[in-house]
Amino acid sequence: MSTLFTVLPLVTMAATAGDTAMISIDGEAQGTTYHIRYFDVRNRNFKHSIDSILTEFDQCLSLYRADSELSAFNESTRHTFRSPWFYEVLVKSKEIYTATDGAFDPTIVPLSEAYGFGNKKNTDPENANVDSLLQFIGFKQIEFDSNEVRTRQGVRLDFNGIAQGYSVDILGAFLKSQGIDRFMVEIGGEVVCSGTKNGGAGWVTGIENPLKPNALAATVRLTNRAMTTAGNYHNHITRNGITYNHIINPLTGAPAAGAPAAGEMEQTPLLSVTVFAKDAITADGYDTAFIVMGLEATKTFLENRKDIDAYMLFTNEEGHLTSFATDGIKDLIQEK
Repeated sequence: MSTLFTVLPLVTMAATAGDTAMISIDGEAQGTTYHIRYFDVRNRNFKHSIDSILTEFDQCLSLYRADSELSAFNESTRHTFRSPWFYEVLVKSKEIYTATDGAFDPTIVPLSEAYGFGNKKNTDPENANVDSLLQFIGFKQIEFDSNEVRTRQGVRLDFNGIAQGYSVDILGAFLKSQGIDRFMVEIGGEVVCSGTKNGGAGWVTGIENPLKPNALAATVRLTNRAMTTAGNYHNHITRNGITYNHIINPLTGAPAAGAPAAGEMEQTPLLSVTVFAKDAITADGYDTAFIVMGLEATKTFLENRKDIDAYMLFTNEEGHLTSFATDGIKDLIQEK
C-alpha cells in the first residue's frame, strides 16, 4: 500500500482564453480513493468507463474478492488466465524479484497472515512460526506462461505491493486510447502523469512526512512519469506492546522495519521510499523492495539503475528526518 498522497491541481481556477478546461473525476476503488485530472477538447467524462475498468481489475487481481482470478489461483495450484492482466503482473513481478534478489516477492501471503495482515488475519503474531512458513515463500516456485500459472500446494500470491500501480497504468493507457495525452491518474497515492497542464506547467504531487501525519515532506513536479511511495508508518498493528508493520522481508520472514520494542523485527532508519519510473507498476514493485533492502543497499542498487529514481526519507543518528534523492529527480523536488 502506498503512503503518498497527492496535491491535486486547483480546479476552481478559471482557464484563460484559449485554454482547454481541466476535467476532474473522483471516486473510490480498491479500498481507497482515486483522483483523475485530464484535458479533453471534446469535454468528455469517462467516469463510467473508469469505474468499469477498476471493477474488472479487482475481479482479476484482488486478494480480498473471493471471486477474483487471484483468489481462484490461491485456492488451487493451477489457473488458466481469464484476463491478460494476471500474466502481465506476473511478468513484472518476476523481473523485479530477480533484479532485487528476492526483496520483492508476491508469494509473501503466509507470512503476511501470520503477522496479522492479509486476508486471513492471525491474532497472535508474536508466536508466528516463521521458520515453518518460509518453505512456501519464493517466487521461484511460481511457473507461468501466457496461458496459465502453476505452483505447488501452500504457495499463494499477493499482488498488493504492485497491482495498484498497475491499475494506474491501465487507466492512463485507457485515456491515451481516447486521444487524451495530458492527464494525471492517482489511486491511493500511486500516480502517473502525462504531458502538462495549461501553460506548460507540470503536475504537482506531494510526499507525506512520515513523522508528521497529514503534513508534506516535499512536493514534486512531474511530466511523463510515474511515482509511488512505500512506507511502514501507516499500516501496522500492535499486539502486547509490539508493533508489526505490513512490509515483510521475504528472505528472513521478519517485518522489514519497526519500533525498538519489536523483538525480532528488523531495524532500519528508512521510513519511506518514493520511486519514479516510466510506469507505475515498475515504481510500485521497487518501492516495496527498497523498504526491505534498506537505505544503503538501495543507494548502491540505484547507482546502476538510471531508469528509475528515488527519494528516501529516513532518520539520522540524532533521530531527525533526513532525505536522499537520486540525481535524476532531485531538481524536481521542493522540500518543506
